Amino acid sequence: MEFEFATATRIIFGPGSVEKAPSIAGQTGDRALLIIGSDAERTKSLRQRLLKQGIRVTPFQVMGEPTVDLVVEGVARAREAGCEIVVAMGGGSVLDTGKAIAALLTNRGNVLDYLEVVGGGQQLARPSAPCIAIPTTSGTGAEVTRNAVLGVPEKRMKVSIRSHFMLPSVAVVDPTLTYSMPPSITASTGLDALTQLLEAFVCNRPNPLTDGICREGLIRAARSLYRAFVDGRDAAAREEMAVASLFGGLALANAKLGAVHGFAGPLGGMFPAPHGVICGRLLPWVLEANIRALQQREPASPLLARYDEVARMLTGDAEALAEDGIKWVKRLCEELRLPSLREFGLSETDFFLVVANSRKASSMQGNPIALTDEELMEILQKAF
Repeated sequence: MEFEFATATRIIFGPGSVEKAPSIAGQTGDRALLIIGSDAERTKSLRQRLLKQGIRVTPFQVMGEPTVDLVVEGVARAREAGCEIVVAMGGGSVLDTGKAIAALLTNRGNVLDYLEVVGGGQQLARPSAPCIAIPTTSGTGAEVTRNAVLGVPEKRMKVSIRSHFMLPSVAVVDPTLTYSMPPSITASTGLDALTQLLEAFVCNRPNPLTDGICREGLIRAARSLYRAFVDGRDAAAREEMAVASLFGGLALANAKLGAVHGFAGPLGGMFPAPHGVICGRLLPWVLEANIRALQQREPASPLLARYDEVARMLTGDAEALAEDGIKWVKRLCEELRLPSLREFGLSETDFFLVVANSRKASSMQGNPIALTDEELMEILQKAF
């Protein structure tokens, strides 16, 4: 048995924990690039507290999903202002932007030198600038992951910069920051967290640490996602989803994912569909395909027992089998009112390109069994 486990240097969790971020930042430097999302008002209080801490703040706004050009712009802004630290407060796009900028501040070259698949794939030589990650959604777990997903519009792809140097210095997870998420965002981000936990648990390279994290996270997500969707002020549900998201990030950073995320990168680069919506639409059909392929080609695989265990965690039924888990996921996606992928422009003529691109995705390499092109096409057809 061989495995590694790495995460943010420090994780702070709990209601009101965001108030600790300014003093933590002040221990690191006195010039910060503050990365914010589309709603600048949400970070106004944090900015004021940073200023009171004696920190000179340079704001940088992320209006959509991060791209290579956006990161280049952010690095230039940070260097011009002499920023020593990066504070990122927002959803996964904001956090990924922050991690990428922090990495490029201390490493030579440009973004494309380090990008997977479409770039040079070089390894970062130096640790990133100190980065404090403060999530406001419960989905990606980006506050504890070692990669940043960036869009490359000219290639119609989303790919990663990946390095253990990209783990944030501090992750501050305050569940109260998620209370204002609308139901649609709660649904899509929550399905991302659920999918990450599930895929990391059944991937081809799990380990005892990630197994425990995934079990705990799956149980919490299963009993709380729909509750948070129905009532965004349900404090207990929001807290459990914040834990599930954090645990999903811990798991994917130290295990592998699978075909859902293998598809999600190419689809997200080609069409303007939210990542979590893509995950939710694909998840039941990937589960179905994986279980069938294992039963047919590797019937002695211990991974089959894991799918039964997943079903028991999701349903709360000690007698549940894998098929019951698939039914549960399908029903949840219906209750969360997910839009179809065709609403974002996907058509059957795109399937061949999506399958080809998904084969290049690092997440696809973690799938519990190698799926054929025909099986991948069937998943797309059913998810469509």
